[in-house]
Formats: sequence, structure tokens, C-alpha cells
Amino acid sequence: MNTNLQQVYDSIIEFAFSFGPKIIGAILVWIIGSWVIKLLGKGLNMIFEKSKLEVSLKTFLHSLITITLKILLLISVLGMLGIEMTSFIAILGAAGLAFGMAMSGTLQNFAGGVILLIFKPFKVGDLIES
Repeated sequence: MNTNLQQVYDSIIEFAFSFGPKIIGAILVWIIGSWVIKLLGKGLNMIFEKSKLEVSLKTFLHSLITITLKILLLISVLGMLGIEMTSFIAILGAAGLAFGMAMSGTLQNFAGGVILLIFKPFKVGDLIES
């Protein structure tokens, strides 16, 4: 009984010394990465405040950039922990392609709306004929 307990204790110590630095490093990267993403988000808000973009477009771009950075941070942290990310990234890419193809008409209209908000080719009161 005592030898089994000693073997379990030894295996726990071995696991802690082999994977502990990876886990601590991943936690540090997550904390520092989240902090940097918050700083970039604040910087984006400052840049957007100076620009003449629509409020809805500012919010959309801010959300898109921060979510993308958080996904990249998550993939990096999981890669640091030793999880193989190539298959996950391939699945994510295939899902994005399928979603894009399924929503192609809607995404075209959305992209057109974003372009109108960015370039503002006409003002309130202009007459548009189609």
C-alpha cells in the first residue's frame, strides 16, 4: 500500500515538473496577451474617435479586431500547452468557408453597406435613381 502511494506521489511530482513550466508560461502569455489586446482596443477607440466613421462601423470594426486577436491568442496559448492546432485551424477555415458560401448574398450586401459607411458617396437629401 505504501509503495503505491509513493508511486502516485512520484508521478504527480514528475507531471508537475514536466508540464508546470508550460502551464505557467501559457497563463502568463494569456494574461499579458489579454492586457495587450485591451490596450490595442483603447488605442483603436482613440483612433476611431478622431476619424469620421459612423458609430455603428466603429463598433463593428472594434469588435471584429478584438475578437480576431482573442482567437489568435487562444490558439497560441493552446499551442504552447502542446495541443496540436493544425487540425483545429483547418476545421475553423473550412467552417468559415462554408459559412461564407452559405451567406454569400447577405455578406455582399453587408460589405456594400460597410463601403457606403466608409466612403459616404452621398449625403442626406441626395436623389438616387436605380
